[in-house]
Amino acid sequence: MTSGMRYLDGLQERLRRLAQTQHEGIHRAAEIAAQSIGNGGLVHLFGTGHGSIPVMEAFPRTGSFVGWNPIVIDSLGPHMRLGGEGSVHQFRYLQGALGYGQAILNSFPVHTGDSFVLFSHSGVNPVVIEVALAVKEAGHPLVAVTSVEHSTKASSRHPSGKRLFEIADVVIDNCASFGDASVAIEDLRQPVAACSTSLACAIMDALVAETAELLVAAGKEPLVLGHIDRKGSVIPDEMRRDYIQAFQDRMWRR
Repeated sequence: MTSGMRYLDGLQERLRRLAQTQHEGIHRAAEIAAQSIGNGGLVHLFGTGHGSIPVMEAFPRTGSFVGWNPIVIDSLGPHMRLGGEGSVHQFRYLQGALGYGQAILNSFPVHTGDSFVLFSHSGVNPVVIEVALAVKEAGHPLVAVTSVEHSTKASSRHPSGKRLFEIADVVIDNCASFGDASVAIEDLRQPVAACSTSLACAIMDALVAETAELLVAAGKEPLVLGHIDRKGSVIPDEMRRDYIQAFQDRMWRR
């Protein structure tokens, strides 16, 4: 079997494990999200590096709905450059800069009843831990999507000594391997092909689906954005404007 097929087989096995072991965590997270969204609030989503990708998967997105607030910071995003502005060197520094997490939170309106989902494969970097601690101190429900295998083997880089899974109210294990890379190649020292991003995106979409189901059951139908080519007709601009306006109303509580 080729290494590419071994990767896909391994990813499918991890997805099966995720479905078998994390359904309760996903349901509990969906209950938290449905509570926030159903009451007119937001679920704030945050991650750094490739942890930003499942955040962007959530909203604004075909098949998703108003109520998710993706917090994606350019300097901590997944589009790092090797040199110059926004380089890996700057990213690594900011990931560990104490006070930066609180500065990020201060940049967004967060209201009573809002909740948070944080994505971090390792769950040990200072900026994510700082956001998690501030969220809990402010009394907001917190969901963590992280690799429990990796995080339990790693030491926190935050002065508190805490890791993300030790702070959150609900922990969803992404079932990714320690070190993330999942395919060993003969005569190659390091494994290749990371799996955490695919798994985290699957978790995010599962959370979207389960939250929508709970909202409908509660009689609070979410405002979903359909695909532009749905049923062969273009979604009118009015719907897009309504979608954006509804999000802004929640963000700024107009």
